[in-house]
Amino acid sequence: MINLAFRAATVAATAAVASVSTANAASFDGPWSVTISTSRGDCGTNSLYGVVIRGGSVYYAGGAGVAMSGRVSGNGSVSVSVRQGANHAAGSGKLYANGTGRGSWTGGGPSGGCAGGWSAQRSG
Repeated sequence: MINLAFRAATVAATAAVASVSTANAASFDGPWSVTISTSRGDCGTNSLYGVVIRGGSVYYAGGAGVAMSGRVSGNGSVSVSVRQGANHAAGSGKLYANGTGRGSWTGGGPSGGCAGGWSAQRSG
């Protein structure tokens, strides 16, 4: 089973993002609560996690051991990749000016592949 902290990080998950100014992306800065759901694979059930966006960069707000890199564009498109040990995930989606967001993610590790969706709510 892929570690839940790792799954959480995938929440912000997203694909390639067009390059935009940091000022536009900064409108999404702050803490976000992300709910991750699994629709395929052995990755557990729905989980809620914290993510922080700062200067258009996405960070995992949980414990150590999770390597996350991601960006939010000025139009809210988000792209994230996450690694924790042998587990990895990537996803894509969109954040909206009303403080919500949604998208999808895929990942894998020793237990096989997983996929699902995520939804986000600004929490700050």
